[in-house]
Amino acid sequence: MKKKIIITLAVLFVVLLTSAAGFALATGALDKKEKPSDYKVGISYEQALESDKPMVALLYVDWCGYCLRFMPKFKVLSMLYMTKYNFVMLNAEDPANKELIEDVVLTGFPTVYIIDPKYDNRFLINNALYQNLPKFKVELNRYLRIRGLLDKADKK
Repeated sequence: MKKKIIITLAVLFVVLLTSAAGFALATGALDKKEKPSDYKVGISYEQALESDKPMVALLYVDWCGYCLRFMPKFKVLSMLYMTKYNFVMLNAEDPANKELIEDVVLTGFPTVYIIDPKYDNRFLINNALYQNLPKFKVELNRYLRIRGLLDKADKK
């Protein structure tokens, strides 16, 4: 009888461990990012400036909890819009980004701009949209429509 109880408890323990590991993998708990720069989304700012596509530039700092919470959404947006936009991450505390940081208006962290080198245009995306992916997409699509009109006017 003791043997059956021990075997049953051992099997139950293995099942629980397996379930916990499966849950951790499914929820991404094992792939937990500690800071925004752990995400490697997009290309460098310099590469984006050389491209014909507009860029979605994220200005962040590693100590910002809001930045960290926004990163999964930023990653999803980069996958959805990779053919239409370049995605760029810029650490606001990195001395290499000092000139750009001084040239833009930071509304807090994170701050997201659509920067279009072709038309020397910058569009600040309202930070109230950062947690609402459908509304964020509306703004990205709106800019693409406006850019399409500018491209048509340029061809005339």
